[in-house]
Amino acid sequence: MKKDIHPEYREVVFQDTSSGFKFVTRSTMNSNETITMEDGKTYPVIKVEVSSESHPFYTGKNVLLDTAGRVEKFMNRYKKK
Repeated sequence: MKKDIHPEYREVVFQDTSSGFKFVTRSTMNSNETITMEDGKTYPVIKVEVSSESHPFYTGKNVLLDTAGRVEKFMNRYKKK
């Protein structure tokens, strides 16, 4: 591999802003913010809006859409006169 062309691969913390869930993993993403975790080490923190802790598919809290009301509204609007 060529030197000095690859981004730095290091440990970072991803923080879910909706649930507050944090986990340490490795990434090439950069951040100006840092956080100290329970292990005493300081890591750069990357804030994300959705993670497995808050995503409806993983939490089992799927939202059911009211498609019947939408269909009726469409039919009333565009029915033949």
